Amino acid sequence: MTGAAGINKKRTFKKILSFLGPGFLITVGFIDPGNWATNIEGGSKFGYDLLWVITLGTIMLIVIQHMAAKLGIATGKSLAVNIRERFSPPVSAFLGLSIVLACVATDVAELLGGAIGFKLLFNIPLWSGALLTVILEIFLIVSQRYHRLEKIIIGFLGIIALSYVVEIALVKPDWAVLAPSVIIPKLNTSSIYVAMAILGAVVMPHNIFLHSNVIHSRKWGISRDEKKKLLRYEKIDTSTAMLLGWVVNSAMIIVAAAVFFRHDVFVNSIEQASATLEPFAGPLAGFLFAVALVFAGVGSSVTSSMAEVNVITGFLGKSEDPQTFLYKISVFITAIPSFLVILLSLDTFRILIFSQVVLSIQLPFTLIPLLILSRDRNVMGYFRSSNREFVIALIISGIVIILNMYLLYSIIAGRS
Repeated sequence: MTGAAGINKKRTFKKILSFLGPGFLITVGFIDPGNWATNIEGGSKFGYDLLWVITLGTIMLIVIQHMAAKLGIATGKSLAVNIRERFSPPVSAFLGLSIVLACVATDVAELLGGAIGFKLLFNIPLWSGALLTVILEIFLIVSQRYHRLEKIIIGFLGIIALSYVVEIALVKPDWAVLAPSVIIPKLNTSSIYVAMAILGAVVMPHNIFLHSNVIHSRKWGISRDEKKKLLRYEKIDTSTAMLLGWVVNSAMIIVAAAVFFRHDVFVNSIEQASATLEPFAGPLAGFLFAVALVFAGVGSSVTSSMAEVNVITGFLGKSEDPQTFLYKISVFITAIPSFLVILLSLDTFRILIFSQVVLSIQLPFTLIPLLILSRDRNVMGYFRSSNREFVIALIISGIVIILNMYLLYSIIAGRS
């Protein structure tokens, strides 16, 4: 019995490992340049006080991403395809156009992260770093099979996480002060804006569409019982991947707090953070910062473009197979606007702000259809969201939408 039990445990463990992957592609978008900017600002200005926001945001993200993945598993179709089939043509067209524009805006921010990283590492012009990021992005998507690309992205995440683990060791944070801040909220009138920015940037519309699509890379079976049995592996994948994102995002705040806040240096840009980090933490810390940023920028650019192309093919009713001509040409075409925006404007702060504004406007038009579809018995069947799950998701969606709308208002009011 002991031998048989051991064999079964090994088989179960291997089965779990075989299902890990889709959630990790989503995690790359959870640590994109927009997150870097808000986390660095939060840590440099408020120390460890806003670590709890990362914890809360991660919990919210797990719920929403699980719903997106479950929609893909239950229907065998992505969110884009479900919207096209279940909503009227005018509504579907509007939602499709809005998410494509949001994906382009996201791709600009992701591409910018890679460009800044290459600039920091090799001292090359920003446009050269952006071009190099575009080339790598297109090469990785077009030339690699999905499962190989998945492994590459997981490798990127490993490098980013390792870089920040080493940086934490170098900066020696105050763990006694840090630990309670992970779960105990601390908020005041001066920190609420940055806290909302951190929380509002966690749930990104393109990641929701992407997860509902890439989840099909696993064989979920046909019958309800098969899907029900395997759905727990999706939960493990999503939760594990999001927790890795929680570790990296928390590490960003910890490093910023331990270096910048400790020395009363307020940092509000990625470039400034890099320039300021080395004098306080040494050249290795500065080098690892740039390396992590390069892999975050390239990795998030890849997943952003994948989301963009999957949305285009899904709303057009075309094949979502990466080997088709439409898929390959879409990857190339959708990368051009992002590169041109960076080529024509060197104000990186304005670019990041612009991308966040577009995402804020579009987010309700992703979350609301997801909630409607997840609650529709004709769509989900047995896997229809329970009352508890729906209410929790509704509350989370409401919070995220309100935060993003408030940030949008604040940005517009601040610029007027």
